[in-house]
Amino acid sequence: MDSLKNHFIIAMPSLNDTFFERSLLYICDHDEKGAMGIMINRPSGIIVDELLLQMELNEQPQPVTSLGKDVLIGGPVNPEQGFVLHTHQNGWDHSEALSDNLMLTTSQDLLGSLGSDKAPTKFLIALGYAGWGRGQLEQEIIDNAWLSVPATTEILFDLEHAQRWQYAAESLGFDIWQLSNLAGHG
Repeated sequence: MDSLKNHFIIAMPSLNDTFFERSLLYICDHDEKGAMGIMINRPSGIIVDELLLQMELNEQPQPVTSLGKDVLIGGPVNPEQGFVLHTHQNGWDHSEALSDNLMLTTSQDLLGSLGSDKAPTKFLIALGYAGWGRGQLEQEIIDNAWLSVPATTEILFDLEHAQRWQYAAESLGFDIWQLSNLAGHG
């Protein structure tokens, strides 16, 4: 199987009553050792402004502009660790280019810039991530748990959280609710 880096994986309806029910994940890394992704459609109940105040990263009582964005639940692994997916912008500590126009940053220097003119144009913050060991994600795809589609910045940054799963599924050209839960192996 080719690498799914810079793809979305879309939870199949059969994953109901699981942590990943109706989830959409952005795959940050995928190779022979395993895979790492960030869930991009489940709000945590915390807004970015509150997170920044809790972390005391802004010198002012309120950010320059109210960010009003939700912090997302990125996955079940290391839920205390924050990840920022953002449009490409050099100069941040602990940043990795994921594609020509997307980066992943785990440093607090970027968080301190949010709400200012130094911040990336578009971003999302997630706590935790999803991880798969060698061959695990591939097996889950074979077992009909996930569909994949190339990632788009429109889905990542421009849609409401509640629309992302459905929109990504529709980009494949069919209604995900019409799919069978049975894998088509012959």
